[in-house]
Amino acid sequence: MLTRLIPHPFLSLTLILVWIGLVNKFTLGNLILGTAFGLIIPMLTAAYWPNRPSIARPLKIAEYVLIVLWDIIVANVQVAMIILFKRETEIRSQWIPIPLELTSAEAITVLAGTITMTPGTVSAMLSADGGSILVHCLHTDDPDAIRDEIKSRYERRLLEIFP
Repeated sequence: MLTRLIPHPFLSLTLILVWIGLVNKFTLGNLILGTAFGLIIPMLTAAYWPNRPSIARPLKIAEYVLIVLWDIIVANVQVAMIILFKRETEIRSQWIPIPLELTSAEAITVLAGTITMTPGTVSAMLSADGGSILVHCLHTDDPDAIRDEIKSRYERRLLEIFP
């Protein structure tokens, strides 16, 4: 019965928190409306989620988020340095194919989003078989190092989160 009322608890909680953040004022009315959204939207969309992703180690999500936030801050500084101090002829943009061990669509989506959120890199295309992702890097002298860093910092952790 509880899974029918709250089919996706994390989505419900996220919707409530996003609503409170959007209205930018915590009141009882906003909490009630956010809770209504958090309950109604997942119930209406439950039919479109036939297979729920399984999360093996939910506490690893916090570690992953902290690492991504740190990498975003560092990459912002690196991109600023490239833009401010490198001549256009010195910038070496690269297309880098990243072979994937991830098989879960949700995990691949999180990886692609992480790559795109990090300044200086963009995930451009997923291969038809889902076995690799094409990443554009603003500047690198060593594409293999970028590939290895993405696999070790992000993919390895996502493999622990999404079995």
